[in-house]
Amino acid sequence: MALPRRVATLSVHTSPLDQPGCGDAGGLNVYVTEVAKRLAERGVETDIFTRATSSEAPPVVELAPGVLVRYITAGPFDGLDKNDLPAQLCAFTSGVMREEALHEPGWYDVVHSHYWLSGQVGWLAKERWGVPLVHSMHTMAKVKNASLAEGDHPEPHLRAIGEAQVVAAADRLIASTADEAAELVELYDADPERVVTVAPGVDLEVFTPGDRAAARARLGLPVDAVVLLFVGRIQPLKAPDVLLRAVAELLESDPALRDRMIVAVVGGPSGSGLAEPEHLAKLAAVLGIADLVNFELPAPQPVLADYYRAADLTVVPSHTESFGLVAVESQACGTPVVAARVGGLRTAIADGRSGVLVDGHHPADYAAAIGRLLHDDSFRRSLADGAVDHARGFGWPSTVERLLEVYAAL
Repeated sequence: MALPRRVATLSVHTSPLDQPGCGDAGGLNVYVTEVAKRLAERGVETDIFTRATSSEAPPVVELAPGVLVRYITAGPFDGLDKNDLPAQLCAFTSGVMREEALHEPGWYDVVHSHYWLSGQVGWLAKERWGVPLVHSMHTMAKVKNASLAEGDHPEPHLRAIGEAQVVAAADRLIASTADEAAELVELYDADPERVVTVAPGVDLEVFTPGDRAAARARLGLPVDAVVLLFVGRIQPLKAPDVLLRAVAELLESDPALRDRMIVAVVGGPSGSGLAEPEHLAKLAAVLGIADLVNFELPAPQPVLADYYRAADLTVVPSHTESFGLVAVESQACGTPVVAARVGGLRTAIADGRSGVLVDGHHPADYAAAIGRLLHDDSFRRSLADGAVDHARGFGWPSTVERLLEVYAAL
């Protein structure tokens, strides 16, 4: 297979160097970083273009050998959220074009854009450079708006229009799951021949099973605690409130758990959650469980792996997920997952084998699922074994191999 020499990766709204778990940084950042590093290991260089959010940032940073992060000045360095960025796409595109113009024609063989904002830039780069455009949506406005959390804000109509334009322009659309592929076809009228399903991966060298007691010691958690874990950005879409309400219901029916219960929330405010960053802490107080909830800052991968190992269960009650990277990371560490039966979580979790999927978002249903697993050691151990086996199917090398096949075919 003929490999590209160089890929231009576009990530307008978030840098791969940002810490996932707060702001706009999440699974997309992990995806871009891990894919770029492994492409470089295969001899394919990658330039990642992202918007500069600090005057202190150098114009170019080497993320790894063969991988450069290029910061493009487009609009104010701070004070902008994603909804403000369409107005800055012209400036961003100009910066990308200037960089390419410094080299001989044909410097980039492929453009791979991530999220719809990047797709708009990729569309123009494709036309200017005469190279194929590969696009990954990650999330879609029409999907999110169909599953809004109570009180959350719908995605603007502008975004849905922009997404439709990118779908029409892209030579290949990368879907994380078969469900996402179907959504692209049904909701955005994508050509099925141009949609390719490529599952994201997980770093199976970092996220590995380990000694629970040792992990708890490193994190300062009691060895005999019952630890429930939430990892991710704190916003209505991710529904951490469902976990807290479920814990309150669980303790009401089983008060003996209170003395041992710890709920670890690892992440920071994001999206509409930024409007009231203390909301989750206030909810814990109203529910009478503030003393049981530990709010932790987003953590680098080795520390995050310890949180997964330390937990009895990871809970992912999101209203929608294009894939569900947290669920796979947890399973790779041998910790079963209780999650919403939505989107990519139906692929990321083998229901009844590596975790339990819950219909809807009623706290009582999550309390019942969590309670069952906490009281059935045999079932929980069986799920833990199945979790590791299931996660082995999601290594980054297989993701990159599939992407290289897509690039080569174009």
